[in-house]
Amino acid sequence: MPQSATVPPADLVPDPDIRLAQDLLFFAYRDFTNAADLILEELGLGRAHHRAMHFIGRHPGITVSELLSILRITKQSLARVLNELVERGYVAQSPGLGDRRQRLLRLTGAGADLELRLFRQQKARLAEAFHAAGPEALAGFQQVMRGIMDESARAWVDLAPRPG
Repeated sequence: MPQSATVPPADLVPDPDIRLAQDLLFFAYRDFTNAADLILEELGLGRAHHRAMHFIGRHPGITVSELLSILRITKQSLARVLNELVERGYVAQSPGLGDRRQRLLRLTGAGADLELRLFRQQKARLAEAFHAAGPEALAGFQQVMRGIMDESARAWVDLAPRPG
């Protein structure tokens, strides 16, 4: 039996490599989000608004319950975010088709425009990084990110619309 089959995965990668990975994730997240934070700040919005708009845009017609499951925030926090996005005209709500108590969410034209503006800021940073790392880096990055996510997150990513 190969040794790696009996050794826990956490013991296969040296701690200094894991510490460096943590540093890289923390700094990358900081700088990746900063690209959009500047625009959000101008509008008096925050990262929670951005995350909500991202997933509503990626999954038009998503229910509030599904969005809660993705974001893992309290109902009260999501209600504050959604109320503000609806009041500002970025998100529209409609009743569910089978269950009228459900609220289906979609971006309005203004919401889609803002989400695209935020996406373009972050796209530039990611595209530069992938270009500098080489063509095989994208597949490796996606594999590592999928490995960090839990199964429910991987399922959502697998459902996301793909070009083509």
